[in-house]
Amino acid sequence: MSNQEWVVLGGSEASGSCCPGLLTAPLDEDQAVELARVFKALGDPVRLRLLSMIASRAGGEVCVCDLTPAFDLSQPTISHHLKLLRQAGLIDCERRGTWVYYWLVPETTDRLAGILTRPTGEPLPDRTAPAGAAS
Repeated sequence: MSNQEWVVLGGSEASGSCCPGLLTAPLDEDQAVELARVFKALGDPVRLRLLSMIASRAGGEVCVCDLTPAFDLSQPTISHHLKLLRQAGLIDCERRGTWVYYWLVPETTDRLAGILTRPTGEPLPDRTAPAGAAS
């Protein structure tokens, strides 16, 4: 995996949103690559827990010193997972003295939610079985 930063979903605010909803139009190749990178960052239970711990923290931010004890992993491993979440644009951080503080980037999670949400008022697809199919 490279050390380059991943493009944050919808990084260009001029466009309004990065990707159409999955249920409104097919993604183009660039959009699919960008979205897959974010989902790849979310595709690990430790990273999902870290994101949840950061997002649900009262005050909106959490010190890495409060995250590490929740896991049976070394500090460098936790830092690696946090780095991947940060590269995906899901969290951001700031060093304050010895410690690093993390917070959620809500614009990214909002965009993910928008991509996965069925347009308001759209009926659900008819899921009736084809003629002759067993019930």
